[in-house]
Amino acid sequence: MPDLAERLRDAQAGDRRALARLLTDIEDGALVPSELGALIAAGRDAHLVGITGPPGSGKSTLVNALIAAWRSRGRRVGVIAVDPSSPMTGGAIMGDRIRMMDHHGDDGVFVRSMASRGALGGMAATTWLAAAALDAAGYDPVVIETVGAGQSEVEIATLAETTVVVEVPEMGDEVQAIKAGLLEIADVIVVNKGDRPGADRAARQLRAMLSTAGGRVSRPAPPVLVSIATAGDGVEPLREAIEAHRAGRTPEQVRTRAGELLRRAVATRAYERAARSADWAAAVTAVAERREDPFSAADRLLG
Repeated sequence: MPDLAERLRDAQAGDRRALARLLTDIEDGALVPSELGALIAAGRDAHLVGITGPPGSGKSTLVNALIAAWRSRGRRVGVIAVDPSSPMTGGAIMGDRIRMMDHHGDDGVFVRSMASRGALGGMAATTWLAAAALDAAGYDPVVIETVGAGQSEVEIATLAETTVVVEVPEMGDEVQAIKAGLLEIADVIVVNKGDRPGADRAARQLRAMLSTAGGRVSRPAPPVLVSIATAGDGVEPLREAIEAHRAGRTPEQVRTRAGELLRRAVATRAYERAARSADWAAAVTAVAERREDPFSAADRLLG
């Protein structure tokens, strides 16, 4: 099998099979730590854009329209579409590609579906590494579409540089919207399906809520847009808002994201080190039988 450097060179040259095999190895945990480090180091600082929101809000259709907007400007676009895994069978439908078929023959677009495999937060555990692979392969932006997210599934904000929250006119009253933690992590909000009754009203309510958030949210209120993804309406203003957000990032935001990547790397390496320990199975049994708490067991395994 070709080594990582060779596969990366092939992927950067446009070999889609090489990139697909690399992503499969990432999902299967087949890369050793040194290869993971080389993968991150090969990144080209792609703009990582998260698209999240409740099920049925039209996220995939909106991503499809954004791809067209970026491609018209010559950008190579990578997409990771995370689909929920069945808690019973572990399978996933991987249906998001169906709504992005407009670009299936475009060599400048690479769409990868990933099963969440039980991971919480609307993403798969290896999503961040898959995004790094697309970055290293020369795709920019890299879009991550999460599974239909609820009030607590906001992990995308710790990974993406720009988080777009997609809402719909039927989102409910103001109290329900405030409860949704998604609004607090949004850098851009778009009310999709703007041809439905109440779309403009929903956008006005969101703007009013965000403008009066006061001390509850310390950062500036995000822009609230309206789109009709199926017709392409409102997609260009959304693209502009996404790129304007990245252009306005501060050094502190860059450091925060770097710290999150470091946290993920530390967690990954710590788990790999602990799982290789001869005491791992005994520690799991001790925690299961309540003879030891998980924090003490972790300290012992890493000690």
